Amino acid sequence: MNIALIGYGKMGKEIERIALRRGHSIVLTVDETNAMTFTDEELKKADVAIEFSTPESVYVNILRCFKTGIPVVAGTTGWMDKIEAVKEECAKSQAAFFYASNYSIGVNIFFQLNRYLAAIMEKYAEYEPTVDETHHIYKKDSPSGTGITLANDILAALNRKKNWIEGGSDEPGMLQIHSKREGNVPGTHSIKYSSDIDDIEIIHTAHNRRGFALGAILAAEWIAGKKGVFGMHDLMGDCG
Repeated sequence: MNIALIGYGKMGKEIERIALRRGHSIVLTVDETNAMTFTDEELKKADVAIEFSTPESVYVNILRCFKTGIPVVAGTTGWMDKIEAVKEECAKSQAAFFYASNYSIGVNIFFQLNRYLAAIMEKYAEYEPTVDETHHIYKKDSPSGTGITLANDILAALNRKKNWIEGGSDEPGMLQIHSKREGNVPGTHSIKYSSDIDDIEIIHTAHNRRGFALGAILAAEWIAGKKGVFGMHDLMGDCG
């Protein structure tokens, strides 16, 4: 499989290493040196594009892939205000689009555990939920896309919570997300339900970026020949 890497930072380079080990070829890499100059002809050499750029450029990059008929696997976060527009354009273009806020297989199992626990905790209003997420100091969006996904899944299950907020809040209907940026942390996420009697907590800790990169490659392999909008639940089934 020929891959275009749109975004060639630390994640892009990790994706490249894993892709080459799995027998794929990288036919185009896009970073700040050629983001404004790479051509459609260069992009068309790829069977799939993997997009890990910036919140400011991801939307244009996705539409360009649609225009050139290249399936795109996107992992950039911090741009969800445009997701519906992307879905509409994907349908119009009869294109293929795969998006996940986190491509780690372990994190997506964690998403499933979070949804299951939230469904149980709907019955127990004495427990107050919070979301904590910690990433490296270079991460641009806050809260993280993973933290927001976790929060939204809790909101879907708990009628007593109406929305999420970053930081503290005295409003009982708000779900708090606490974000930290420390060192070179790949990603740590925890969900805690606290009461006067006890705490219930689930945690996922990434040790490196390899899990995220491998998941993106698996998505790129999976999307070949497909049309439509997909996510990790399509790739993983019940654990997505």
